[in-house]
This record gives sequence, C-alpha cells and structure tokens, in this order.
Amino acid sequence: MAKVLLLEDDRDMGLLLRTLLEIEGYQVVSYEPTKPAISQTEAAAPDIILLDVHLGGKDGLQILRDLRAHPQLRNVRIVMTSGINLTQECLRDGANAFLTKPYMPDLLLQLLKKVLAAPPGQVFSTEPPKFPSATYPRLL
Repeated sequence: MAKVLLLEDDRDMGLLLRTLLEIEGYQVVSYEPTKPAISQTEAAAPDIILLDVHLGGKDGLQILRDLRAHPQLRNVRIVMTSGINLTQECLRDGANAFLTKPYMPDLLLQLLKKVLAAPPGQVFSTEPPKFPSATYPRLL
C-alpha cells in the first residue's frame, strides 16, 4: 500500500489519522516538528502527503510552495487540511486536494485513493458532505 507522510501538529489528530490509515493498510510516517518538512519529505519518499495548513508556528502553505518548487519533490501528491476553508489558496499553490476539518474518515480515505490513482498534477475539488448532526461523533 502507499506511503503517507502525515504533517499534522495536533498530537491527538495525528494519532487518530495514523491509526485510521494503518488500519486501511497505508504505511504512515509522522511529522517531527523539530526537523524541516522538506528534509523529512526527502527522507520519507512518500507517495502522498497529508498536510495541515497550520503547523504550530509553521505555514503549511509555504511548505506546499517549497515542495512544489523542489525538483525531486514537485510531483508528490498533496492533500491539504484545515479547520478554515482555504480550498482556493491551497489549490492555487499546488495542492491536489483540500479537506475542511472536521471531515468524515470515509471522505478522507476516498480522497486519498482518488488522488493516488490520478496523475500527479491532477486537482480534486472537494465539497463537504451534508449530513445529519447525529453523525458528528464519527468526524476526524
């Protein structure tokens, strides 16, 4: 299965995502906040990156731009996430897709599969699903 680099600074969210992705068969490499994201990406050689826009003092959009400018990393697939809808900014700067938190785990898994199956430069626009409030406990 594919290797995911998880660039998420929220420890609890990172653990939930790691567990979900590993259950689904993904190999997960977690973000180490004391090391530069570019060098971690080079070392991990991921198939896809799940990148939070706000990384505790680091700008996920700048990391995205840096990855897209890097000759060896420019084609890595990147899904951006945030609690604020920054779809336009993320897609403009080179993300393959964007998810607004909170999101359903199934939506994330479906999106990862679609992005991984598509050519590296393909962009996916995602609309948050409309669902009843009774499903909120299942959100990530």
